[in-house]
Amino acid sequence: MAAGGKPSLWIGFDVTRTKAVLRAEPPYQKDLAQLAAQFPAGGQREPLATEIALDDFLVGLDALGAWPSPEDVEWEVALAELVGGVLDDAAIAEQSLHDGGLTRQASVAQEDVRALLGSGWRAGLTPFQCRDIAYLLSMRHSANFSVPGAGKTRVALAVYAALRERGEVSRVLVVSPKSAYEAWQFEAAECFETPPATEVMGKRPYLGTEVLIVNYERLDRSLATLAAWLRAAPSMIVLDEAHRMKLGVQGIYGSACMALGPLARKRLILTGTPAPNGARDLENLLSFVWPGHGRRVVTSAVGGGDLGHASKVLRPLFTRTTKRELGLPPVVTKIRYVDLPPLHREIYDALVGRFTARAEASRDDFDALGRALLRLLMAATSPALLHAGASRYEPLSYQVPPLEVPKGDSLYELLRDLPSYELSPKYAEALSLVAANAALGRKTLVWTTFVRSLTTMEKMFAEYQPAVVHGGTPDRDEQIRRFREDSECLVLLSNPATLGEGISLHHDCHDAVYVDRDFMAGRFLQSLDRIHRLGLAPGTETRVTVLAASGTVDEVVAKRLEEKVSFMGRILDDPAVHQLADLEEEPAVAGGMDALDVQALLGHLKALAHK
Repeated sequence: MAAGGKPSLWIGFDVTRTKAVLRAEPPYQKDLAQLAAQFPAGGQREPLATEIALDDFLVGLDALGAWPSPEDVEWEVALAELVGGVLDDAAIAEQSLHDGGLTRQASVAQEDVRALLGSGWRAGLTPFQCRDIAYLLSMRHSANFSVPGAGKTRVALAVYAALRERGEVSRVLVVSPKSAYEAWQFEAAECFETPPATEVMGKRPYLGTEVLIVNYERLDRSLATLAAWLRAAPSMIVLDEAHRMKLGVQGIYGSACMALGPLARKRLILTGTPAPNGARDLENLLSFVWPGHGRRVVTSAVGGGDLGHASKVLRPLFTRTTKRELGLPPVVTKIRYVDLPPLHREIYDALVGRFTARAEASRDDFDALGRALLRLLMAATSPALLHAGASRYEPLSYQVPPLEVPKGDSLYELLRDLPSYELSPKYAEALSLVAANAALGRKTLVWTTFVRSLTTMEKMFAEYQPAVVHGGTPDRDEQIRRFREDSECLVLLSNPATLGEGISLHHDCHDAVYVDRDFMAGRFLQSLDRIHRLGLAPGTETRVTVLAASGTVDEVVAKRLEEKVSFMGRILDDPAVHQLADLEEEPAVAGGMDALDVQALLGHLKALAHK
């Protein structure tokens, strides 16, 4: 013990709870400096104190073994509990890896699950849900990567019910997209004989709230209020659609989640797409569940390049119900490459730096448009989308029949007036698919990134009385109701950013068409699940067609999505996901770009510019 009866070293959280603070007494100043040096990312803010990112501190926990006076090191209770929970779960996972499954002593038996939920639980549970609950209760903290439609919301509430019955927690904070509010409120009322007091976060929680729901956008500005709510009683925290905080402490959502995580007795994440852009996403998600250990085990597992081995190593850390286990028929996924008509091709090539003689006269105008991803995605569909309309929603007006291309006009003027001369091959292909489906009495869900594409197709597809939903739609619920219930409404036009999560359309629609896609693999997979999920009638054929323009950025996007989806399928050991990486070719965005996306895009631009 240091002079005055003080501990030689005190270890606790900083105010943000995303860093560990180490404070030493004067006789141990040199020892603290040596200890801090073991953590390159740490910062010695003063001679007797240092701050280290929580994940880095827990990864390098073994360095504390060199402290000269270990018997009088004092830990903040909350941090000590966090470390203990992480180490306990790591030990269970390690044992599971060796035994090929959770050991009996460390697990909850599937057949015991219903009894653990207490007499207040009334909802039915499927065998695979009971299996998932047993796993989630076997770990101090946990992850559920089951596919959409597997009932992750109900499973999470069952875990809460069991922990409440044990007396371990008495309230739960649910962080979710706004689109999932209804599901949480419905399930909370459906699952319990006496529904828990449930509310969506307002200015501050009501006294007595048991299930508090908040969206990711509110987290940062509500951090102090939510932290106080979690501290006030033993709590559980659930991150629904947890891939939204995949940036970890580098993102606003992730840093807020990481700050709240240590305040909860139980941490649980839910997502069907845990690694939409590769291993780093998975590292950040598991770092929320198991700070330090989560990142280390993913890095170690994936680092060797053997994804089969990596999947085996990671499997004890999560539970996953697959579509095969749900008994869903496979989805038929195809890609149709369309050729750009002559003027469209000339304009697209000019945008990427390949100029014809006519294009040279407008080089400055084309250079001013730039080569950003969103512009190239627009241009692959129709370069006319690049020209500002009267409003952000103004549709393109196609000339029928098209006019002859004037020879004297500049290429930049022709870009603006392109709908007068040529029809976008993607819109034409989408229309043919919608028409063919309609002739069979089948409804079609058409996805595109851009709102002006939605309004353009709304006008083009008028015969099929389309419903349209985007971020600015004032009557979203009515549009969805019309698509579901009106037999004359045969197409729904939307973008994945708006309807990619939190809605089920599988009872009403079995065909989807992607007019364009961006690099966000998670968004693509989530949107696919709107029409392919639990509850499909046996024998239902679900068909998905992706449209891509040959010789454009669409080919780069298709290749990178194939690589990302393939990685996730292999790391999750899920053949159904892996199959989605290999779209069958048939005749005929955004954001989320990582370093490889950028490299692929630059390669595409360079190749075209030097042809």
